[in-house]
Amino acid sequence: MRPVMPPYRDPAPSRWAYRAQRLWLTPMVRRAVLKGLPLVVLAAIPAIWLADADRRAALGDGLAEIRREIETRPEFMVKLLVIEGASDPIDREIRAIVPLNLPASSFDLDLEAMRQAVTALDAVKSAELRIRPGGVLEMKIAQREAALVWRSRDGLSLIDAGGRRVAALDSREDRADLSLIAGDGAGKAAPEAMALFAAAAPISDRVRGLVRMGERRWDVVLDRDQRILLPETGAVAALERVIALEDVSGMLARDIEAVDLRNPERPTLRLTEAAIEDFRKIRATQAGAVN
Repeated sequence: MRPVMPPYRDPAPSRWAYRAQRLWLTPMVRRAVLKGLPLVVLAAIPAIWLADADRRAALGDGLAEIRREIETRPEFMVKLLVIEGASDPIDREIRAIVPLNLPASSFDLDLEAMRQAVTALDAVKSAELRIRPGGVLEMKIAQREAALVWRSRDGLSLIDAGGRRVAALDSREDRADLSLIAGDGAGKAAPEAMALFAAAAPISDRVRGLVRMGERRWDVVLDRDQRILLPETGAVAALERVIALEDVSGMLARDIEAVDLRNPERPTLRLTEAAIEDFRKIRATQAGAVN
């Protein structure tokens, strides 16, 4: 009997084994298996864990608690508000519009929103806020300085040299030290009004105020019911010419009701009724003498 021989096996790999080996030799596949697959597994573990709603809620609560513990540490707490550069009434008004429940965490304070709220006050020109070491919120205030009293349809108010409202005013006597302007649009022309008051310094004891006429020009109101009607442009120069004439001739001391300079090419003097009557009598007397 002949011995039974095992079946012959081809040493070459099968078609599928050959394809697998060729695929494994591809750099992109090797990187995907050696690096990408572990990353996918690592990402899948927390994803599976977070798929449960209760676990997600517990994790959120834990993170919030950690954040709160950090934010409420003593070095981050604000314990005192200090306001510098503000008068007592403005100080009280600021504290009223910026209510702070101190101590509070500096992370809970919106300094920009607070600054905007403070600068919205009429009397505040600018505000600077910063948190100093030691838990102190420092607020530096630059107030608007009242320069004029404006009588408008809404009553009396204080404005600065630029025409910005500072505060309401109950009585003119409360700020008799400030010059008075009146009329619609007078606040917008406050810089020109300041220049006119400066030019009128030689007769300041007679000036009662300025009236804005038609939101275009100024009338200078003097005592004895006199007025100087200024032009729309070159008002300061026109007023200076009137004051120069007053120095030379004492024009404003006479029976003149108004000096009309609205047309610079043709200035006009308007006499009082008494002066006109006297002038008529003189003319009549002269006419009688000639006859």
